[in-house]
Amino acid sequence: MPKIKSLEELRKLREETIKSMRVRKSTSTKITVGMGTCGIAAGAREVMHAILDELEKRKIDANVITVGCIGLCAEEPLVTIERGGQPGITYGKINVEKVPKLIEEHLIKGDIIDEWVISRG
Repeated sequence: MPKIKSLEELRKLREETIKSMRVRKSTSTKITVGMGTCGIAAGAREVMHAILDELEKRKIDANVITVGCIGLCAEEPLVTIERGGQPGITYGKINVEKVPKLIEEHLIKGDIIDEWVISRG
């Protein structure tokens, strides 16, 4: 992030941040990626970037957040999807190659990929 050199730049950054937060809160879809040490070692960072890229490519608004260790290290990388007030679905052993199918099936078609599910909220 570049150094802020004036009060006007700070105000502009504040306005952009508030706008960004409103957009994130207004979407009804939340995607959580476990980014504890075990998740990162298993590829969670790459999975998160693949999710962000896929959402952007398909023009899908979703609030993507990261959390620490979820406690299921053997199932990492873990991704939880919550849509429109529905209970969250946690998918395990997600990799970059699985991301397009996850977005297509769960977010676009509304179908849960049962063979990848490790928890239902």
